[in-house]
Amino acid sequence: MAAQPLESPTRRPGKNETNAEVQLQEPSLADGPALWRLARDSRVLDVNSPYSYALWCRDFADTSVVARDGARPCGFITGYVRPSRPDTFFVWQVAVDRDHRGQGLARRMLDSLADRLAPRGLEYMEATVTPDNTASTAMFESFAKARGCEISRSPLFAAEHFPEGGHEPEVLFRIGPIAAAN
Repeated sequence: MAAQPLESPTRRPGKNETNAEVQLQEPSLADGPALWRLARDSRVLDVNSPYSYALWCRDFADTSVVARDGARPCGFITGYVRPSRPDTFFVWQVAVDRDHRGQGLARRMLDSLADRLAPRGLEYMEATVTPDNTASTAMFESFAKARGCEISRSPLFAAEHFPEGGHEPEVLFRIGPIAAAN
């Protein structure tokens, strides 16, 4: 199956944004290694096994997005529909390589996913964010504000839920209801 471009009618890069040439697509199985490297090189994400990124690209491509600068992946969002809440999309990870940061690419990918998933009946987006992750907090707040959505925050995972220690607590962000783009 060929990857299909996924452009968001809601958010377009501004004239000063250099990511305008970056294409958004569903990931393919071949993208797994690149997604793993992007997560590893971010130095802020919890890096999963290479196997998990390959599996993600195979089983959750329809709820994920990869950004490509030419043929090279330069960002991604992985997510899934919550089995116990079929109206809710959970954002698992957001990564943008160093050369494309600060240009609105993460937000553009988030808009693209929401525009693709809202017509399928997904009305809410959830994600967890550590208290010190100001970039993710700003991105989700900006997304909610631009779409006229409510955003609620509640504790989800405490530090003791992570066996290796040193992991900050994770706060659940719930955004919605999200309307389909016109």
